[in-house]
Amino acid sequence: MLRTRVITALILLAVLLGVVWTGSVLLFKLVLVIFFGAAQWESARLFKGRMPVLSAVIWSAILLFLLVRHPLDAAYPFSMLCVAIWAIRLAPALGLGLPPLGSFANTLVSVVYGTAVLGCFVAISALYLHSPLYLLSVMAIVWIADIGAYFAGKAFGKRKLAPSISPGKSWEGAIGGAIAVLVLTSASVFWPALQDTFATHVQSSLGWGGLIAVMLLVCAASVAGDLFESMLKRRAGMKDSSSLLPGHGGVLDRIDALIPVLPLATLIAYRL
Repeated sequence: MLRTRVITALILLAVLLGVVWTGSVLLFKLVLVIFFGAAQWESARLFKGRMPVLSAVIWSAILLFLLVRHPLDAAYPFSMLCVAIWAIRLAPALGLGLPPLGSFANTLVSVVYGTAVLGCFVAISALYLHSPLYLLSVMAIVWIADIGAYFAGKAFGKRKLAPSISPGKSWEGAIGGAIAVLVLTSASVFWPALQDTFATHVQSSLGWGGLIAVMLLVCAASVAGDLFESMLKRRAGMKDSSSLLPGHGGVLDRIDALIPVLPLATLIAYRL
């Protein structure tokens, strides 16, 4: 399993670096649509949709239309919409629960979540057009939080964060992940090569207090995204969103924490 996981990770990294190295916006958008279609197919399966392939095709056509027109035009309104979606409907569901599978309410939530995933990929495109480094700097915050939470949870985890949704997560892990983010993003501000990054822009515009507040908000959003997908999988009786990425599960399993974070970061970036 570990060997498979490492091989898949290396292949994904090679694809990512290859796309960035070419500097081709067209190639980047093509890869984006492919991964987005896979994510929407997985989402439809988690909601027990009757035609997941058709659903993925329709969502992919919408994203393609937005990317062809101009992602920067769609990024700000979509980011506002997605932040509202998470604040009003998806994050509260972590405490209130989800409607039964097969119900009309379930269909509505599937559309709402699909819109959130769409907003995430629109944000990816907008952040990439700013610069690949800027996009990676936002993603890195989520990765740092995840790695920090894992090790802190292993070492100190006692109080369960959401035992009915994801028993392995703890408050100590979440706090440890947030501390790791605060330490590393603060250090990045002093690194000349990282001046065109999200954290540096936040600090230069809002000061150190603003940086701390934004990083904590981003960490909270990443936890919400992770827990929401875990709740979907638990309700659907699925261990992973799919087996498209051997050793890693599915595309949603890799981007679940990014889904609320990237639109939030895009919205903040636009306001700076």
